[in-house]
Amino acid sequence: MLKYLFKTMRPHQWVKNVFVFTALVFSEQRLWTNPAKLLLVTLAFLTFCLAASSIYLLNDLVDQEKDRAHPKKCHRPIASGKLSPRVAIVAACLLALSALGTGYFLDKSGGFLLTLVLYVVIQGLFYSYVLKNIVILDILTIAAGFILRAVAGAVVLHITITPWLLVCMGLLAIFLGVGKRRHELVLLEQGAGEHRRILAEYSLPMLDQMISIVTASIVMAYSMTTFSAPVAPREPYPVLMLTIPFVVYGIFRYLYLIYQKGEGGSPDELILTDTPLALSIILWGLSILSLLFVFRKLT
Repeated sequence: MLKYLFKTMRPHQWVKNVFVFTALVFSEQRLWTNPAKLLLVTLAFLTFCLAASSIYLLNDLVDQEKDRAHPKKCHRPIASGKLSPRVAIVAACLLALSALGTGYFLDKSGGFLLTLVLYVVIQGLFYSYVLKNIVILDILTIAAGFILRAVAGAVVLHITITPWLLVCMGLLAIFLGVGKRRHELVLLEQGAGEHRRILAEYSLPMLDQMISIVTASIVMAYSMTTFSAPVAPREPYPVLMLTIPFVVYGIFRYLYLIYQKGEGGSPDELILTDTPLALSIILWGLSILSLLFVFRKLT
């Protein structure tokens, strides 16, 4: 039972919570070199992992009948009958309460807890029962979850986060969400609407147009972020511009996986299994930290 419970908690999707570290890395105070602050954000990351797992359990409970009509999701523990719904409900409640309790002790001012509550309510309740069935809002709600993660990382450190950076993360989340919808539409074909009612509201041409718009927007927004980032020198030129090629390659590689390999249904799995994509993300992260470290030494 514990094996199937842990699987339903989707630990492979905890990678999404790394957005909590964004404010730490890009803070003007260079807090990413402070061990105490790094520990604080790590605990915030783990707190979001607990909250996210409670939401995954709730989603699988709500969608168990629909998942049985899906060629892959039918193997999920709750849909396949390997995990009792009663056990899943109890576990979801315990995980949510643990996350909220931890959130309170991490930031007594209440800002982090409020952000965490918003995340749980929007992603767990509104999305699971209402917003996932409203065209376009379903994708935007997923994007809101990523933005809230980044905001939570800033709030727990009591610092502000660059607006351009929030825009980048929101656009990236929309990009991943549209890619996921496209993959589901292609995979399920004529039975898409039966599995997920909202899929009947989408079409491949519409999703392809959305992907094109968001792809261009991401590149432009990230470029603007590197031009205006206050954490790195901008004279004689913004050094963070050197990281743009990694972002462009990562986006194009993901498009290749969507259109040529028929992937995109599970972004977290692609990051963990596609070596070129994983390397581009790793190199991007190392280049960011290296440039900021060098700048810190020079100043």
